[in-house]
Amino acid sequence: MPYGELQPLGGGDPIPLLKTTLVVGRRESADIVLRFPNVSGNHCELSLVDGYWFVKDMGSSNGTKVNGTRVSEQKLAPGDTISIARHEYELSYEPSSLGASTASADQSAGRDLFSSSLLEAAGLEYRRGKGAADTTRRPRR
Repeated sequence: MPYGELQPLGGGDPIPLLKTTLVVGRRESADIVLRFPNVSGNHCELSLVDGYWFVKDMGSSNGTKVNGTRVSEQKLAPGDTISIARHEYELSYEPSSLGASTASADQSAGRDLFSSSLLEAAGLEYRRGKGAADTTRRPRR
């Protein structure tokens, strides 16, 4: 295993993680192509930081979950289940063989802690992109 692998739950060949940053999606230009209609073109990104994998949803329609909880960005532990639009994979890797240490684990866990709200960090609220409609109600004059 170069950097780890994703094992499809329910059968199928393991998907090797060959680079430290990987885009997962339906588009042929993605690093990991999942040819399912409910997977977005660029669904999520996997990135290796200080020996630990992280997943970041890229605004997908059907969401990304870690161990059953929808996330916008999440640190991944070995054995975690990643659901990409209801397609489940178990992540297999060894943090220590990828350069992780106790100090980097503590630092990675606090990564971008204050850059989003707690609701967003929990995957319950999503940051609006530029030009998104403002849905707050204002009093009439």
